[in-house]
Amino acid sequence: MRWWVSIGMLAVAMAAGVAAVAAPNQAPQSGAGRDDAKQVDVELVLAVDVSYSMDVDELAVQREGYAQALMSGEFLKTLKSGPNGRIAVTYFEWAASGDQKVILPWHIIDGPESADAVAAEIMKAPLRRASRTSISGAINFALPLFEQNPYHGLRRVIDISGDGPNNNGEPVTIARDAAVAKGIVINGLPIMVKEPSYSMMDIENLDYYYEDCVIGGPGAFVVTIKDRARFKEAIHTKLVMEVAGHTPPARVVPIADEQRPARVSCLIGEKVWQDRWGR
Repeated sequence: MRWWVSIGMLAVAMAAGVAAVAAPNQAPQSGAGRDDAKQVDVELVLAVDVSYSMDVDELAVQREGYAQALMSGEFLKTLKSGPNGRIAVTYFEWAASGDQKVILPWHIIDGPESADAVAAEIMKAPLRRASRTSISGAINFALPLFEQNPYHGLRRVIDISGDGPNNNGEPVTIARDAAVAKGIVINGLPIMVKEPSYSMMDIENLDYYYEDCVIGGPGAFVVTIKDRARFKEAIHTKLVMEVAGHTPPARVVPIADEQRPARVSCLIGEKVWQDRWGR
């Protein structure tokens, strides 16, 4: 089941109590042999696009948006509402299929001090940009990170943000399906603050592409950014929802249409690249 949410919907849904808890991941989480100190509510991978289609201002605002969201009062209040009151988070930046860089190794956030430390770690790394866009590469890079994580979450989530479709590496649906088969939820943050540009390999309806080709797993959702001024607000909305385990109040795909064809070709990024470069 896939969902879409506008930035304003979250406050309405929470105020009305209209939200469902996402299903836990399928990884074994039995209590036998587990160290309670290693238990967390969510293992959260933040996978952030730094391809050349993102301008430097967008990269800076994106980085700041994540840091500020993790320190916000609403995020910390939501954090404490979980059964363990803490999450494990890692943050990496990605571009081509072989270009991923971990900015923040796995850290625990369990209150203001740890949130401040994580935010500072994210902000101190120099900004960078790189060529190509491989969402599949980002997902594939994220999978072993969960196995390397010493903490054990009730849910495992990959948070993918980006402003273009996959145009490098294996098809995104193959990577998505492999992650979902492991019980991992993939949520999306498509960035649509500029007019689509052929020269930058952009596509129209990037939100549809993320909904139909990128996200997956129980309660997976998309928060779309269409206004640069609301960039940080959208990131904040998405992180609060992920930690709370909430799903949005509006469904994108009716149950009867779950198997319908994608509204946007899941290979459109590869086709645009081939049409332009012939390789």
